[in-house]
Amino acid sequence: MKFFLNRFGPNEPSQLTDFAASLTTASKQELQEVLEAFGLKKRMEKVLVLLKKELDVARLQSQIRERVDEKMSEQQREFFLHQQLRAIQKELGIAKDDKTAELDTFRERIAKLTLPEQAQKRIDEEMHKLSLLETGSAEYTVTRNYLDWLTVLPWGIHTQDKIDLERARRILDRDHDGLEDVKDRIIEFLAVGAMRGEMAGSILLLIGPPGVGKTSIGKSVAEALGRKFYRFSVGGMRDEAEIKGHRRTYIGAMPGKFVQALKEVGSANPVIMLDEIDKIGASYQGDPASALLEVLDPEQNADFLDHYLDVRFDLSKALFICTANDFSIPSALLDRMEVIRLSGYITEEKVAIARHHLWPRVLERAGLKKNQLVISEGALRHVIEGYAREAGVRNLEKQLGRVARKAVVKILGGTATPIKIGVKEIESYLDKPVFTKEKPLTGVGVVTGLAWTAMGGATLPVEASRIHTLNRGFKLTGKLGEVMKESAEIAYSYVASHLKAYGADETFFDKSFVHLHVPEGATPKDGPSAGVTMATALLSLAKNKKIPRPLAMTGELTLTGQVLPVGGIREKVIAARRIGLHELILPDANRRDFDKLPDHIRAGMTVHFAKRYQDVAEVVFG
Repeated sequence: MKFFLNRFGPNEPSQLTDFAASLTTASKQELQEVLEAFGLKKRMEKVLVLLKKELDVARLQSQIRERVDEKMSEQQREFFLHQQLRAIQKELGIAKDDKTAELDTFRERIAKLTLPEQAQKRIDEEMHKLSLLETGSAEYTVTRNYLDWLTVLPWGIHTQDKIDLERARRILDRDHDGLEDVKDRIIEFLAVGAMRGEMAGSILLLIGPPGVGKTSIGKSVAEALGRKFYRFSVGGMRDEAEIKGHRRTYIGAMPGKFVQALKEVGSANPVIMLDEIDKIGASYQGDPASALLEVLDPEQNADFLDHYLDVRFDLSKALFICTANDFSIPSALLDRMEVIRLSGYITEEKVAIARHHLWPRVLERAGLKKNQLVISEGALRHVIEGYAREAGVRNLEKQLGRVARKAVVKILGGTATPIKIGVKEIESYLDKPVFTKEKPLTGVGVVTGLAWTAMGGATLPVEASRIHTLNRGFKLTGKLGEVMKESAEIAYSYVASHLKAYGADETFFDKSFVHLHVPEGATPKDGPSAGVTMATALLSLAKNKKIPRPLAMTGELTLTGQVLPVGGIREKVIAARRIGLHELILPDANRRDFDKLPDHIRAGMTVHFAKRYQDVAEVVFG
């Protein structure tokens, strides 16, 4: 400005206009337009617009600067005041720095615990170390986190067991229909605890098909005992650090699941449920199933050592309940468990479960009241037999949920309540039944066997057929595993060598190519319980005589004709009842398994027990 006034006066508008334009931060294009304007007034108007813009920007920047300065000064003021307050509190002994506050928190926690000597010594060492470390160092954070875990665990804190057998029975009956033998077994288990005065050193394994109530039984046991309950699934777990923790020198190290469980429940004697223990994996990171041995073994877990804590913790007062679908569990682990078998439910039990548990829960989830949607017992039975025939009740609950959802749509559409659902209405809600009334296959060379699967019991028809008479031969199909292939070979050899004894043509197999098939070929099948069934199918073919009445059988066969015992008798009997077979042949060695079954499962069943294959042939062919 000074430079301009030294050379020009304020009464020279042309130079003033050009000078004013040069002071702005206008774009090249706008300045070019000023240069190109010849008329003085026109040029002054253009520059005036540019100056106005410049002024507005300057004002805005000024306002922003003022606000920022104001905020900065406020924050600085607060910071200085906080620093002054802290200094005054420190002088008066009211406040502590962060390190002192954390150490005091740990001391308060320790005062409430009953620490063993080893843990007390380790905590004292770590507290001393923490007091010497700078708060900004990495070691300080590691030590602080370690002390946090050590002092938050329930050392010596136990909940008082409420071992009242009548109350326990009431809770089990309230939560579960059926399963009488399982409830009796759990009551016996609790009774022993009551007699000893403590429930310790026990691992229960609940084994059975999906949806039969294994997890909910674990919750009921915890409630009956008045203990805290913690559940986690070990299915698919591949890293043993999940069980025993990481070394605390690693970044992001954490204790294992059991220490985390104790921290969460705040008690040293909870009920810990390990779901899906048969699906635990192994990988290059270790074998978690083997790591579980120390945790679950009552002889070892009094001194359980987690890698992160590196201090022994007593897990012997905890009650462990494991669940599995089958016995594919390492034998060393299985040896430490008390096995309780849960089988599938028969229709009567499912009706009771649906009425007392599933239907009320389905109504609640759908936001319906009892008087808005009513289902008859016949309709429930039709859903069970036509749409949800598996061993458990999870699919039954899904089907009832479908019914409730469609009813909700109708109610919101203006249909009057209550909506009543009988047998006739079910198909309009659930389409055609998935399962029709199953009739056992009949004919020459066709026999119904009984099988056990992880999903419950099943009937397994076996078919034998003569393909041609050009040469001797034997063919097997049906996606059979090694054990079933062996059973088939043994059955073929046994029947072929004893044809005369059973009244068949001795030369039948010499000139026959025989095909043995187990239907549902896409489903893999294996297990030692089809030998007797296969032998009967082959004998029926050789005698050209069909089995005269509906019956089913199970049992393994030896080359000398002995009938060996098999497993899963309860599931197999339930599977036979489900399709209306009431005559069975079982191995004689399984007589006690059948006798142990509840009366309502045995009712109306005719059972023949066989020691040798002759007994089977006599029952079947007379």
